[in-house]
Amino acid sequence: MTWVYLFLAGIFEVVWSTTMKLSNGFSHFWWTILTFIGMAISFGLLALSLKNLPLSLAYPIWTGVGAVGSIIMGVMFFDDNLSIFTWFFVILLILGIIGIKLTSGH
Repeated sequence: MTWVYLFLAGIFEVVWSTTMKLSNGFSHFWWTILTFIGMAISFGLLALSLKNLPLSLAYPIWTGVGAVGSIIMGVMFFDDNLSIFTWFFVILLILGIIGIKLTSGH
């Protein structure tokens, strides 16, 4: 369950970063509320995963999943345009997350 908690924590990082964008600088009440709920869930799940995983493993995976997910959300829903070079580095980020997991011994 530890890895499920960590992955879900990363997904909820995407949730709160997306709803923060939608809150328009915390000026839309309900998007702001959803942002803080997403943050609480994300941090709570990260904390659960840290019971069994070292910080040096859990934190970069959490932020990596959140970063890749936020990039995808930005492209899909906010018309963010990324160059081919940026996509190359997104792929490297994904490979780094996978590599950290595969070489962790956990």
